[in-house]
Amino acid sequence: MNEVLTLDDALTDIAARLQQAARNRRSAMHMPVVGTSDGDLRMMVLRACDPDFSALRFHTDARSPKVGKIGQGAPVSLLGFDPEAKIQIRARGVGRIETSGPVADAAWAGASEYARRCYLAEAGPGTPSAEPVSGLPAAVEGIRPSYEQLLPARENFAVLLVSLTALDWLYLAHNGHRRAKFSRGEPSQPWQGTWVIP
Repeated sequence: MNEVLTLDDALTDIAARLQQAARNRRSAMHMPVVGTSDGDLRMMVLRACDPDFSALRFHTDARSPKVGKIGQGAPVSLLGFDPEAKIQIRARGVGRIETSGPVADAAWAGASEYARRCYLAEAGPGTPSAEPVSGLPAAVEGIRPSYEQLLPARENFAVLLVSLTALDWLYLAHNGHRRAKFSRGEPSQPWQGTWVIP
């Protein structure tokens, strides 16, 4: 890791790590832990990170219980860790779900056939089953579905957008850990940061 000497360095490091995580599936932070206000946690693939942190984007099933909990605005938290760099990033913000419109449509258009196939499940996530199953129709299990086969999946697809309002950057160093916190009232406002004791 490059030496972080200022709060701006720490903020730049957060931005670089989250943007890299959205672009590179091998990034340690590509699948952060995402928490909702009910205390439930799950790992989700980070699909996009705006350069100014105005939004992080994740994909989800519109039938998922978290979609109902988040709706058009609810607290969401994230946790990512890079064990090689020894960097932990925690973040909080306001999440909202979009099932239609330009953002959801563009996200759907940019998804691979295999990613879209997930939304063909015959029942929503968390539905009880008598045996271990994917929930996918037998006709698409284990194959790359055709465009026509994927058409019904679109109605089950949604995006989770998270507008960040708080960041916590922690570097675990042998000679002494370093930690910085950042906050802002609204996503359009500049970040205000301070060093804190780890």
